[in-house]
This record gives sequence, C-alpha cells and structure tokens, in this order.
Amino acid sequence: MKWCGRHLITAVVGLLLLSACKPSIPEEVIQPDDMEDILYDYHVSQGMPVENPARTDYYRNLYFESVLKKHGVTKAEFDSSLVYYYTRADRLIDIYKQVQKRLGDEALVMGASAGEVERYSSLTQNGDTADVWEGGRSLMLMYQRPYHLYQFRQKADTTYHPGDSFLMTFEGKYLSQSSNKQAMVYLAVTYDNDSTVAQNVIVSSYSNTNVRIGACRERVKDIRGYIMMGQRMETNPSKDVCLLFLNQIRLIRFHSKEPLNRIPAPVDSAKAQKADTLRRDSVRRPVRRLGERPVPMAKPEPDRSKLQLNKPINR
Repeated sequence: MKWCGRHLITAVVGLLLLSACKPSIPEEVIQPDDMEDILYDYHVSQGMPVENPARTDYYRNLYFESVLKKHGVTKAEFDSSLVYYYTRADRLIDIYKQVQKRLGDEALVMGASAGEVERYSSLTQNGDTADVWEGGRSLMLMYQRPYHLYQFRQKADTTYHPGDSFLMTFEGKYLSQSSNKQAMVYLAVTYDNDSTVAQNVIVSSYSNTNVRIGACRERVKDIRGYIMMGQRMETNPSKDVCLLFLNQIRLIRFHSKEPLNRIPAPVDSAKAQKADTLRRDSVRRPVRRLGERPVPMAKPEPDRSKLQLNKPINR
C-alpha cells in the first residue's frame, strides 16, 4: 500500500510540474477563451445579410468592427494577438476546434443567403439526392504547413449508382491582414474502369464555392480531393497572416434518371489534358527526324486582297 501511495504522489507531482512548465499566454495577448468568443462572433457576423451587394467588403468590415467593440478589443490588439497565435498554430487550431463545436452544422445562424447550401442542408445519405460527405462540416486553414492542406478520400458503397453526378459546396471566409488570398479546391472521381474525372476551382471570399463532376455511365469507385491554402513556404509567416474558414461543407450525390446509354462515358482528365498538350505542341513545332536540319515554321500566306489594293495603278 505504501509503495502504491508513493507512486501516486510521484505521478501527481509530475503532472503539476508539467503543467507549470507549459508556457503561459502573455498578458498583452487576447486569452484563448476570449479569442474563441471573438472568432465565433466573427463567423456569425460574416453570415449576416448585406443590403447592398456592391458594398459587401464595407459591410463585412463594419460587422467585424462591431464584434471587436462588443468584446472591448481594438483592431491593433486583435491583429497583434492574431500574429501571436498564427506563429503558434497548434494553439490556434485548439481554439478553432472549440469554435467548431459551437458552430455545429448551423454556422450561418444569423441569416444566411438563399443558395445551394440551404437547399441541400437537410439531406441525408438516402434518396436520389443525398449528402454523402464523411468529413467535418467546418475547417480552418492557414499558409503555415502542415495546416495549409486538407485532404479527403472516401470509397463508394452500394448506394452509388452508374450515372451519378456530384456537387461539392461550402462557404469560405478569409480573415487576413493583407490582400493576398490564395486557396484552391480539387475534386476527383475515379470509376471502376480506373478513369478519373477531376475539377478544380479557386476559393473566393464571402461566397459559396461549388465544384461539379458531371454524370458518367460507369460506377464510382472512390472520391478524393484536397483544399489547399497557397503554394509556398513562408520564411516569416507573421508578415502575411491569413486564415481561411470553411463552413457547411457538403458533397451532394445525384442519381440520374436518364437511361445509361444516353449518359456519356467518363473522359479521363489526365489523359485528356496530356492529349491536348501534345496536340498543341505538334501544331506549334514541326516534327523532324534525328540528324535533319531544323524545319522552319511555315510563314502565313500574304493577304492577296490587300496586295491587289496596294498595287500601283499604271496610267
């Protein structure tokens, strides 16, 4: 019993020492609980409707200033705190996990605009139109690696049919100290014949992002893709603080009612792109064999109508 008691006391003391060694948040930085509240209210404010779409940026900034005023924080204090958490990405991720729990599946609780997100918000995995997304509904990305990339892959089951089409949709919001906003979403569907159809689009701010894969007569094998912030490593990421919040992430699967013989076969995106590149290159450069002299590019024939017009008249 004494031996067990000594080990218990040692374990408790060790835990206390570990907690004491964990670096604390500086007093001048917004504390994690307060930062969580600000980021949550930021989400809510950016989901509010805008009276004049032509002045969207003005109203979004106005809403955010109201959030800071509500919490008694200046823009300078928020910016400096954001830089602190940005350079300590693990802490910022922990904060955002709590924000995600509070947002749940209803991120736009104060008047989201009517669109495809609302139209498909009540779908389940049953029926001709179904939400088959298996990941979380909310996500935060930043330029710092490995937090710049979110990858996903999900296998098709018996609820997938030949002729299915897909729509991936979500709302993106940037929180940035600069105008440099770079993000892309890539979606690829692989079929039983191993052909892959893919699409990619740029993620815009304050709008719904939609990626579509059309109907193909083959049965789906799996769906994969990624969402990526930027394409570079930052030597000093605090100089370009940029966060991307994604909400209401959904992957909608549509069963086709058309006969399969009317639905096109999948055209492999990689093979089609390679063939297009080879075609364009063959048009640009004449083909020559090894040892032959370079073949000059064919010159365009002169416009004979203009030559006739410019010909001097003999009197």
